[in-house]
Amino acid sequence: MNENMIVVKTIEDREKLFIALYKGVFPAVARHVSKMGGSFDEAKDIFQDALVAWYEKAASDGFVLRSDEQAYLFGISKNLWLKKHKRNTQYVPLDGYDAECEEEAALSYGKILSFLQTAGKKCMDLLRSFYYDELPLNDIAEIFGFSGARSATVQKYKCLEKVRETVEERSLTYEDFLA
Repeated sequence: MNENMIVVKTIEDREKLFIALYKGVFPAVARHVSKMGGSFDEAKDIFQDALVAWYEKAASDGFVLRSDEQAYLFGISKNLWLKKHKRNTQYVPLDGYDAECEEEAALSYGKILSFLQTAGKKCMDLLRSFYYDELPLNDIAEIFGFSGARSATVQKYKCLEKVRETVEERSLTYEDFLA
């Protein structure tokens, strides 16, 4: 961490750190998201996700920041926004097609989510980062403190295996997940 960084020893220190980062970085993130067609609420969501990712990384053992904390946090925010913006612009509904698909595959997402949660919070976060946020494995490795993309791939596989084991233990079939 750089020499201007607030040392985090207490909850109050962490609060001061977050306030300083909000004041220093959030306005730039909000401007960037606004220029890219996003809303203030989207900017807040992106920044909060970036702040959590940055803090988890900064709190991990062996983390050495090679740039300014504010620049690093802005970079994470910018990447998260680009991924979200890219995902949203690729979605083009076809007239009536979406409704037909939803009717055909009326899965109970609550049931699926409950089985995914059996893998634990860290696995849920990792799987969300890969499948929902579509983050590259190198970014996932950095966010979760893995040594590299290969380690992230192995951990993702282990998380999926936990879910598969739960499904197999309960002898579930595809029909069990239909609404």
